[in-house]
Amino acid sequence: MNAEAVERTVRRMALEILERARGAGVQDGLSFIGIRRGGVHLAERLRAEIGKATRMAAPMGTLDIALYRDDLAQRGVAPVVGPTDIPFALEGRTIVLADDVLYTGRTVRAALDEIVDFGRPRQVWLAVLVDRGGRELPIAADFVGARLAVPENEDVQVRWREAGAPEDGVVVRGRREP
Repeated sequence: MNAEAVERTVRRMALEILERARGAGVQDGLSFIGIRRGGVHLAERLRAEIGKATRMAAPMGTLDIALYRDDLAQRGVAPVVGPTDIPFALEGRTIVLADDVLYTGRTVRAALDEIVDFGRPRQVWLAVLVDRGGRELPIAADFVGARLAVPENEDVQVRWREAGAPEDGVVVRGRREP
């Protein structure tokens, strides 16, 4: 995906989220949480697009799942933990949990575990820019920008301007061996 395709895809996803929120009567309680790192950029953009359409500023939070990973013991190194910032109460809200790539489902599982430590939202919708398949857990996204069949030996890289890339984009590359 090039920059134009990413922009178009995010806009479409935002309209799908807004349509579902209006249909479910939860537009006022809609909030966004981005999973660090790439999910934060997607959440911010979805929130901005919905804000343009509704003239409302939905609450926004960020989540770092480093301490909630199920492979901490296997990694053998101390995790680098970034900030988690959820500056609003979760109770009764519809949360749009955003991540850039959905693969095994383990990141989303860790994010859900962390979210419930902060409160009990009414519901959580998962929005991902790319679903690459390869699930190890029974987790599915509610809103998907693109579905790609990517072999296990390749990685999907989402590049965001906000993260220092010259332009937005999605590329598939061979996995680097350590």
